[in-house]
Parts: sequence; structure tokens; C-alpha cells
Amino acid sequence: MNKSGSLDLPATGPAPQYPIESVDNALKIIHLLGTRAELRLTEVAEALGVASSTAHRLLAMLQYRGFVRQDASSKAYRAGTALSTVSFAILQRFDVREALHPLLARVNQEFRETVHVVALDGAMVRFLDAIESPQAVRVASRLGQVMPANCTSSGKAILAGVSSAELRSILPFERLDVLTENSIATRTEFERSLDEVRDRGYATSNEESEEGVRSVAVAFPPGALPMRLAINVSVPAHRMKASTARRLGERLASEIRSHGEAMQ
Repeated sequence: MNKSGSLDLPATGPAPQYPIESVDNALKIIHLLGTRAELRLTEVAEALGVASSTAHRLLAMLQYRGFVRQDASSKAYRAGTALSTVSFAILQRFDVREALHPLLARVNQEFRETVHVVALDGAMVRFLDAIESPQAVRVASRLGQVMPANCTSSGKAILAGVSSAELRSILPFERLDVLTENSIATRTEFERSLDEVRDRGYATSNEESEEGVRSVAVAFPPGALPMRLAINVSVPAHRMKASTARRLGERLASEIRSHGEAMQ
């Protein structure tokens, strides 16, 4: 959000010679849908800095093309089938398991802890692949689960690599969703935590997504893969000392560097 309360998206290409505001606003709505499970008309109008009637017309066109759908009872807007179809088609072209499972296997064998491949999905993270620890007391696989990015080491690791403007477009509101009493609850606090991630080179979660679970994650460099991904090692809290976290972070960073060099 900018000072007026409207949503600013980071520019990633040259400025168009003849910008079309309505197209830009429609794209902003689609981007906003990636950060929220549902949107109200008033929220869209506020985010775009436009009148409610203008926001309604934009949403109606997106609904017509299937990019949003409106709940009949609550009147809230959610991602439509067209948006899901486009996203799925793009993701299908990159086989995460084939590309990264060997890396997971190496880390799992070395540390004997549960490891995951995690992708950023709007303001959430999605667990795409996992290998559980062989130990009797272990963190269970989170394969297929979706969690708020701010509650996970993987989300922190990935978002530490985005610009301040992009972070604020992904997390447009000050209050954040939480999962435990240890979860980071505000964007301001989360931004401070990302500074620590950049300094260390790896991210940690201290029972922020689940009580009794600590984790360490390192993200792949922005643009290195078709998706924004991180490798995460999840450990029962009593086994995660500061020295363990540092060793895990350094090892994950080394594995990711080696993987990148092998792909070149």
C-alpha cells in the first residue's frame, strides 16, 4: 500500500508507452487474490484507490472471464477457475519432485530429520515434497499443507529475497494471520525478522507454525527456478539448539549452491 492506502505493485519490466489504468487495476486485483482467501468490494476499492462502482465493474469483468467468483451468500470474491487453470498449467511444466527430491534425500540422510520442499503461494506457503525423519520422535510430513508464510521458516527465507515494495504487495495489511502464540503477528515485526534472515543467510521458526516444532530453511535465489522455493528441515523443538540451526542453515545453503551450479 502507498500513503494514500492504494496498492502498489513492483514493476518488473519497462514502463508501457500507453498505460491502461483499467488493465493495471485488474492485474492488481488478481495479485491481491494471491494474498487473501477472499476479498470484499470495499477492500478492493480501498486497495486500488478507486470508487466502489469502479471496483465493482472490474470485478464483474474478471468474474465474466472466470478469474474471480463471488460467494452467493457472503458476496465475497475468491479466485476463479480460470486463475487456477492458468496457475496449474504453469506449475505442471516444472516437476518439483524430479528436480529436487535427490537434494531432499541427501539432507534427510545426513541429518536424519524431516525435510520439505516449500513454494510461495501468494501470502501462503505450500509444502510440495517431503521425506520424514527415520527417528521414532520426529516431525510428521506436511506434504500438501498450506500455511501463512509469516509463520514458517520457508516463508521467511523466500520473502527475505523480495523487495520491500513486493513484500508489501504480498502482505498488504499490517495484521498477519497467526498459528501459535509465537507466530509473528504484524508486518512491521515480520520485516524486522527478514533483516535477520538476510544477515544470517538462513531462516528459522521457533514453534511459530506448530508447538513443539522448530525449523530451518534456505531459499533458492530469485529467478533460479520457475517457482519461489525453499528447502526446510523440521525438528522436534528439544533437538534444535542454536548450533544445530546454524549447522543446518549452512549445509542447506551449500546444497542449494551446488544444485544451482549443477544446473548451469
